[in-house]
Amino acid sequence: MTEPLLSVQNLSKSYGALKVTQDVSLDVHEGQLHAIIGPNGAGKTTLISQLSGQLRPDSGRVVYAGQDITRLDMAGRVRRGLARSFQLTTLLPSFSVLENVALAVQAREGSSFRFLRPAASERALNDQAMACLADVGLADRSRRLAGSLSHGEKRQLELAVALATRPRLLLLDEPLAGTGHEEAAHLVDMFGRLKNRVTMVLIEHDMDAVFALADMVSVLVYGQIVASGTPSDVRADAKVRAAYLGEEAA
Repeated sequence: MTEPLLSVQNLSKSYGALKVTQDVSLDVHEGQLHAIIGPNGAGKTTLISQLSGQLRPDSGRVVYAGQDITRLDMAGRVRRGLARSFQLTTLLPSFSVLENVALAVQAREGSSFRFLRPAASERALNDQAMACLADVGLADRSRRLAGSLSHGEKRQLELAVALATRPRLLLLDEPLAGTGHEEAAHLVDMFGRLKNRVTMVLIEHDMDAVFALADMVSVLVYGQIVASGTPSDVRADAKVRAAYLGEEAA
């Protein structure tokens, strides 16, 4: 088998006596959508924060594309092609949809943020930003203010902002949280189309979405990986059903 695009090796993070992630190891291969599931408080967001560079682990290694990036900050990881779409909305509501994405293109190219407003007036930025909006189905909303979008549309915009950094690996932290049934179905369809172009790590509570999209699933319980495998393997794992899937079914 080829070397993994992302290799997480014995990653641990504690806050005082509370061990949030404990000796976590997993591999993500190019072209996969790898889902990480688990109950509330399992440490999923803390884990993805360590993968993105927002948090530094106490111990362990994060290896991306064959290089140890454990000490690399978030901006450095984005420049290398590892991007995160946040669980909580982090958009600029008073800027247009197009401007939000154009700023991400501008940041990727190393431009200064001193002149935010002119960013979307530049044709090169515009064209790249519009391509990202088309990917997520928001091209017809490009001139609207980001703050006027529905919750589901804001999720789509967050993804367009992440895609504007041209990621090789995209970290998705509960992208379906707070969406309605139709919005969630649209997002699942969109991820299904994009997974052929971008490797993804997905944290999500919606089990129907996880098992429809994932190539591999890892289960995190009390900060530890208790199982990792194909969706069918994980569904059949007695430990997983007892620790988590049984709770979901109930």
